[in-house]
Amino acid sequence: MPTPTIVVVGHGMVGQRFLEALVERGLTSTCRVVVLCEEPRPAYDRVKLTSYFSGSTPAELSLVEGDFMAANNIELHLGDPATAVDRTARTVTARSGQVFTYDTLVLATGSYPFVPPVPGKDATGCFVYRTIEDLLAIEEYAKTARTGAVVGGGLLGLEAAGALKGLGLDTHIVEFAPRLMPVQIDEGGGAALLRTIENMGLAVHTGVGTQAVTTDAAGAVSGMELSDGSTVAADLVVFSAGVRPRDQLARECGLLVGERGGIKVDEQCRTSDPAVFAIGECALAADGRVYGLVAPGYEMAETAADTIAEKENAFNGADLSTKLKLLGVDVASFGDAHGSAEGCLDVVYSDSRSGIYKKLVVSPEGALLGGVLVGDADSYALLRPLTGSIPPVAPEQLIAPAGSGPVALGPDALPADAVICSCHNVTKHAIQECTTLPEVKKCTKAGTGCGSCVKLIGQLLPATGDKGLCGCFPYTRSELYEIVRTLGLTSFAAVLDSHGREGARGGDGCEICKPTIGSILASLGNGHILDGEQGALQDTNDHFLANMQRNGSYSIVPRIPGGEITPEKLIVIGEVARDFGLYTKITGGQRIDLFGARVEQLPLIWTRLVDAGFESGHAYGKALRTVKSCVGQTWCRYGVQDSVRMAIDLELRYRGLRAPHKLKSAVSGCGRECAEAQSKDFGIIATANGWNLYVGGNGGATPRHADLLAQDLSDAELVRLIDRFLMFYIRTADRLERTATWLERLEGGLDHLRDVVVHDSLGLCDELEAMMQAHVANYRDEWSDTINDPERLRRFVSFVNAPDTPDPSVAFVPERDQIKPDLTILTLEGTRTL
Repeated sequence: MPTPTIVVVGHGMVGQRFLEALVERGLTSTCRVVVLCEEPRPAYDRVKLTSYFSGSTPAELSLVEGDFMAANNIELHLGDPATAVDRTARTVTARSGQVFTYDTLVLATGSYPFVPPVPGKDATGCFVYRTIEDLLAIEEYAKTARTGAVVGGGLLGLEAAGALKGLGLDTHIVEFAPRLMPVQIDEGGGAALLRTIENMGLAVHTGVGTQAVTTDAAGAVSGMELSDGSTVAADLVVFSAGVRPRDQLARECGLLVGERGGIKVDEQCRTSDPAVFAIGECALAADGRVYGLVAPGYEMAETAADTIAEKENAFNGADLSTKLKLLGVDVASFGDAHGSAEGCLDVVYSDSRSGIYKKLVVSPEGALLGGVLVGDADSYALLRPLTGSIPPVAPEQLIAPAGSGPVALGPDALPADAVICSCHNVTKHAIQECTTLPEVKKCTKAGTGCGSCVKLIGQLLPATGDKGLCGCFPYTRSELYEIVRTLGLTSFAAVLDSHGREGARGGDGCEICKPTIGSILASLGNGHILDGEQGALQDTNDHFLANMQRNGSYSIVPRIPGGEITPEKLIVIGEVARDFGLYTKITGGQRIDLFGARVEQLPLIWTRLVDAGFESGHAYGKALRTVKSCVGQTWCRYGVQDSVRMAIDLELRYRGLRAPHKLKSAVSGCGRECAEAQSKDFGIIATANGWNLYVGGNGGATPRHADLLAQDLSDAELVRLIDRFLMFYIRTADRLERTATWLERLEGGLDHLRDVVVHDSLGLCDELEAMMQAHVANYRDEWSDTINDPERLRRFVSFVNAPDTPDPSVAFVPERDQIKPDLTILTLEGTRTL
């Protein structure tokens, strides 16, 4: 008996999920499987397409593991789409001329972008936003453009607008409906989203359509004419006005299609020909809908695979809930978001100052029917599974801000059959059959789609003895430090591939382990933090060697060791602040903070400061910040030691030392403690016989007095003990653990610490001192090294293709003879608030 052949036409996200479903059901071992793919690359994550512009590569977007096709005997033909189907002969002809005979044909042709039939739509500079090739073309054309316009203000339209803004273009959004995202959110949510997006510097035109694309003499885009008679100047136009099912192949071979498009299928996803299935966006489901979201497509893929495997399954419709981050704004809708049910009631919370809008739709009996969340969608993962049930608390409490009411609704309130991952239709019960997040992802695929359910999945998993750093590593931060140090590993990839959990190896890591490993590598002197792979591991502040402020500008803090500064250097700081229009403030750490620098100004400011003898103060890093001092015996009649000299010596010794968390220190010249040394990670107080060393202090929200570690120390003894203390802390502390918390957690507490660093009970002191000496010997100023390296300087621009263009959203207004951020207060008129 010949081997049955399954031919799959289309290899997008749904097509790949169908192949995985075939593998899971053992069909690839009993059938020949042929895939005809129109694009030049295998399936990739179209949901995360815009992440290409923030650094994701096409390879990173891929959904196909390297050996998936070969390991499962699947024949993949890239760049060779189907051109004809002969249902009588049961053959498919590809563009290459190859003809494939099938027993079962699966159409996963997806959809195509709808381009309004307006004059000029095919002009040079007009694009659609659908594939990686589209993005590559837009990126190239944008290099010579200044202004872009997006036709369509739905999900993909806003994604496209974000991409154009990221490419440095002044961006317009044109939406025919009276609000943005009209399918997903209501009028109130649309108004909140509109104001937030406009405050980002994008121009939004709602309630108008595109009448024509105008061109210049060369036939290139010059602008658009709108239905209200206005015009928009633009060099580049992206059409993102919705999609239509790709059903042409089905039409031509005589399959039934819907009046408005879509290949008609039954509940098993069979077409009018029992040997042909249609799944995803090309299919008109049995409930009369064409589903444009990936989650319903995955369900259809599962249904078709089950039917082919002679298992019972049916697709009777799907959840259209959506949670996305569009232009940095969280937007979510679920259930009956527009309140179309008879007699339904709205419960609304609006904080227009923060750009937050939340609406729940409830039945007269109190059942949750749906909702809209804009600006804050953290509660989406809990609210969506409760749809259709009466919540255990009042609806108002479900959307009220934290601290405003006695609500403690957690995952325990969800029933066992609640769907937690809508992308893969995974229930709470299925998740709780697993014990770790990697196991959940491997066994159920939950958390591998849009990712909005990952936080809730973590809350559903049982507490275990696993002390691993995260779902990627089974080791603690201190264990990873020793692994990296002992084996001499120099990259995140090397650490993950050799010591990550089995399911994480070869992956990208997560937001927990990447900066942690980056910090470990920096602590061990693994070169400049912006070089190579290490640059991608840094958080926002380290990424630009400055502290990001609330309006997107940065602050700069030059190092002023011990708080001592000459008049000449004070003048330089004043001149720099004046010339760049910066806000200045004296910090609590005896330094001067310069606020309001745009990212492209940072190297220019650093150059001025470095030329005057300043260097980075590392205010942006998990590193030594300051060593404060009083004036000591040099000036003060109570001083018994030279506290300023000691503070300067210590700050210059430990500058740039990367640690699990920031480090602060102070030196007081007498027992009057004017430098507040006992509130620091390590503090020094002068005595008539030398110095007392205190450790584990902390100010801030959880103040803790430091403990006396040793007393009456000479200069050399003091430095030696601090060396040991700091290196022991760096080796053994957890991620983001301050010395105060570390000391309280340390088994044996202060006594054990004293045994280790004073009495050398573990025999580590020589090694600790040598590691600190290596740090001192290899220290280099990060600012100076950066301004002298053209490759490092390339990142310091607001817009990649317009490096001299400042970010228009970073604006200031005057206050008290200086500046402050211009933060527009959002308003939302006519909305009932709690």
